[in-house]
Amino acid sequence: MGVKIKKNRKYRIMVVLCAGLALASMAIFYHFHPTFPFPFSCAVYEFTGLYCPGCGAGRACRAILQFRFVEAFCYNPVFVILLPFIGLYFAVRMVDWVITGGNHVDKKISVTLLIVVLVLVLLFGVLRNIPVYPFTLLAPGGLAEVLL
Repeated sequence: MGVKIKKNRKYRIMVVLCAGLALASMAIFYHFHPTFPFPFSCAVYEFTGLYCPGCGAGRACRAILQFRFVEAFCYNPVFVILLPFIGLYFAVRMVDWVITGGNHVDKKISVTLLIVVLVLVLLFGVLRNIPVYPFTLLAPGGLAEVLL
C-alpha cells in the first residue's frame, strides 16, 4: 500500500482531500457546538501546576473557530502568532507531497530560524510562570483583563 501511494499521484490527492475533509468537519462541529468538551488537557499543568508554552492553545483554537480572535490571543499569544506559519508550512508540504511524492520543503527552512523560534517559545514558557504582574498577563486568559 505504501509503495502504491508513493508512486501514484491520485492516491496522494485522495489522502490529502480525506485529511482536509476530516479536519474541516471537526472544525465545523466545534464551531456549531461551542460547549462540547474539548478532549485534551495539559499534562504538564496537571502534574506540575506550571503553564507550558502550549497551555491555552486548545482554548485558543476553539476561540478561533468561533471567530473570537482577541480571546484566542488572550489564551496563548505565541500560538496565535505562529498558527498561520504552521498552517502555511503544512499546506506547502502537502502540495509538495502531492506533486512530487517527496519532501523538498524541509530542506529550505533555515535551522537558525527554527532555533530562534524554539528559544522564543521556551522563553515564553518560562516568563508566563513568573508570578509577578506583567508576567501574569502571559498566563492563559491573563491578557483578557487588558484586551477584553
